[in-house]
Amino acid sequence: MVSKSSASFLDLASGNLLDVPQTPRSLPRVMNILVANMLPLHAKRNVETGKWCFSLDKDSLLLQLKDGFSPKTEVVYVGSLKVDIDPSEQEEVAQTLLEDFNCVPTFLSQDLQKKFYLGFCKQHLWPLFHYMLPMCPEHGDRFDRVLWRAYVSANKIFADKVMEIISPEDDYVWVHDYHLMVLPTFLRKCYNRVKLGFFLHSPFPSSEIYRTLPVRDEILRGLLNCDLVGFHTFDYARHFLSCCSRMLGLDYESKRGHIGLDYFGRTVYIKILPVGIHMGRLESVMNLSSTSAKVKELQKQFDGKKVIIGIDDMDIFKGISLKLLAMEYLLQQNPDLQGKVVLVQIVNPARGLGKDVQEAKEETYLTARRINEAYGSPIYEPVILIDHHAPRSEKSAYYAVAECCIVNAVRDGMNLVPYKYTVCRQGTPYMDEAMGTKHNSPRTSMLVVSEFIGCSPSLSGAIRVNPWDINAVADALYVAITMNRSEKQLRHEKHYRYISTHDLGYWARSFMQDLERACQDHYNKRCWGIGLGLGFRVLSLSPSFRRLSIDHIVSAYRRTNRRAIFLDYDGTVVPQTPISRNPSPEIISTLRSLCNDPKNTVFIVSGRGRSSLSEWLGPCDMLGIAAEHGYFIRCNKTSEWETCPLAVDLDWKKIVEPVMRLYTEATDGSSIEIKESALVWHHQDADPDFGSCQAKELLDHLESVLANEPAVVKRGQHIVEVKPQGISKGLVAEKVLLDMVNSGKPHDFVMCIGDDRSDEDMFESILRTVTCPTLPTAPEIFACTVGRKPSKAKYYLDDTADVVRLLQGLATASCPKSENGVQSQVSFESTA
Repeated sequence: MVSKSSASFLDLASGNLLDVPQTPRSLPRVMNILVANMLPLHAKRNVETGKWCFSLDKDSLLLQLKDGFSPKTEVVYVGSLKVDIDPSEQEEVAQTLLEDFNCVPTFLSQDLQKKFYLGFCKQHLWPLFHYMLPMCPEHGDRFDRVLWRAYVSANKIFADKVMEIISPEDDYVWVHDYHLMVLPTFLRKCYNRVKLGFFLHSPFPSSEIYRTLPVRDEILRGLLNCDLVGFHTFDYARHFLSCCSRMLGLDYESKRGHIGLDYFGRTVYIKILPVGIHMGRLESVMNLSSTSAKVKELQKQFDGKKVIIGIDDMDIFKGISLKLLAMEYLLQQNPDLQGKVVLVQIVNPARGLGKDVQEAKEETYLTARRINEAYGSPIYEPVILIDHHAPRSEKSAYYAVAECCIVNAVRDGMNLVPYKYTVCRQGTPYMDEAMGTKHNSPRTSMLVVSEFIGCSPSLSGAIRVNPWDINAVADALYVAITMNRSEKQLRHEKHYRYISTHDLGYWARSFMQDLERACQDHYNKRCWGIGLGLGFRVLSLSPSFRRLSIDHIVSAYRRTNRRAIFLDYDGTVVPQTPISRNPSPEIISTLRSLCNDPKNTVFIVSGRGRSSLSEWLGPCDMLGIAAEHGYFIRCNKTSEWETCPLAVDLDWKKIVEPVMRLYTEATDGSSIEIKESALVWHHQDADPDFGSCQAKELLDHLESVLANEPAVVKRGQHIVEVKPQGISKGLVAEKVLLDMVNSGKPHDFVMCIGDDRSDEDMFESILRTVTCPTLPTAPEIFACTVGRKPSKAKYYLDDTADVVRLLQGLATASCPKSENGVQSQVSFESTA
């Protein structure tokens, strides 16, 4: 069933709301298509002619990252303009932007833009991704489905624009930031093999925060429709992976150093790399005459004083008021610094509107005024607030003269202020001349950064602080401005070396290389789409892997006379359920019909204990059972249980059980299953992350203590199992098939169906055994896994219902037979 939140969105997207001009096609091949909320353009209307004039925004990250691509690569930008264009002018503007700037505009109506950006993005996603929940109306807006529909509609418009210009077999699409997180679903639906990457420039919250979002699954599935998803830090990636595990049941693993999520046969790779700055652009600003003039002015203004610089947007997450309180405490605790230290706080205009922004602004001004009144004088202001638009040249000048830079955000995706500060402190020949320093003289800089911002892990020489601990921040500022010059120099050199080598070009180049690698197998697999609305995803499987047709297998079944049938129990003939494991009357009847055909040898091969299997399958007199992965085996109900001669020493169980009990006591929701030949630790009902972590630790622990014991430790789906060496389901299949050959009745039909890792041993064993040179003819082989997933099997069925239908088809095809039909006798001894 389609969820309420995603139903009918395709219908919504087909209405007049999305009736926008088509993009003219005159584009090069091959392209990198960069998609973001805003195009890297400035727009203004010429007063005299009334025409729109456009120019490149050279400070736009979207524009600057082009330097990381090959000069031969054409780049096309898709996004919105910062101005509203009248519908009558949109076609002409679109043609101009495409021809002159390689830009494709998405013309959103004013109402849609307001609901999409100022509404859903800024009122819901931005606060949530920065760990702010709407606990009450005074602290954020409650979820509004009207705004969510606007978000989806806007994403559909962006996707439509990409579809107008893309060559899906050649081009790469790189989507940027949280504004467009469901766009990948629309693209993947249209082009199953589209080469698609996404980078999130904001934090990704922990699962406890993210799970409160009513449309959490739709957004996760949107990101999973990409080939590569990028984050600034491992913490952000870890939170995303945890959400995929807890909410969608997906596991991830590291593949040759790259983290990958298996999503319906596709591998979604995770990229962890913080963005850098454009060195050339910043150095060109430092070389401006206006920058040099401002530097000289500031040196004169702050002569004899130490300058601490802070540059932040005006919003509630930047911690500006906390920074000012730390400055106040610094002056209070160190009277000797009064008159000698100045905090210059440049406040960029707020990107959003709302009561919280206004409150943060008022608090900032009140705090600054109080500090200046308490510690200032007619010739000294300890806090200087600059709230007008400051050009890059002015900011660069402040960076250059500042002894220390502080970024005190309580939560921020990346924040490049420390990078820019460090580069400006390094300077250029023009900057050195303005500051009156020798070109080759050692440089210094000091950083105080919040531990909650994305750039913090990459700045190992910075003083990291908890912005909420005002005293600690004040202490850090004191250490920064009083540290000896040689120590400052060493820290500066370390930071500058990293920043200059991990610039914006390096970041873009690295991302695109990983995207190319993630897409290299696209045409080696068969793909088809499944799911409706925003639940759409692509199933990707090997060309040789196909659904097992009942007609196909029944045809082979009817023309063969010596058939071997191997069936797993849990997840194959009965559903995986924690409540009841008993087979239905329907299954019992079907198994009896198959067993009563004298041409069939039928075995249930399970990891479960023999007592449970005997009880559940009691009505099937002629059914063979291999319990505990083949440690116990019997050919029918009247025969005796035989024990595998390979494993006779089970003393290791005395070592394993106490260890497992230790982990069970420490892991709520876990349990131990005690079998006659094995011990199994289950963590299906434990916390997913903690259970998985404990399972890995238990695996390592047991492998260590059992190094010299005849036992093996294996990890399965929500289990860690210890069993005797040499015991496997594959051994059961091998023994049964070889016994049939040795008895003069070689098999000409083999079917094996299972759903988990242990059944892969059976598939492998069957394929190996059928190559036996003593077989007169090659048998018909049907190795089939349950669920569409990577497997050694050639065939798949979707679920246990499919398995039952197939078995019923085979039972119907069997000839009429009496109840006292005899099944072939199999024993370990006959083939030992």
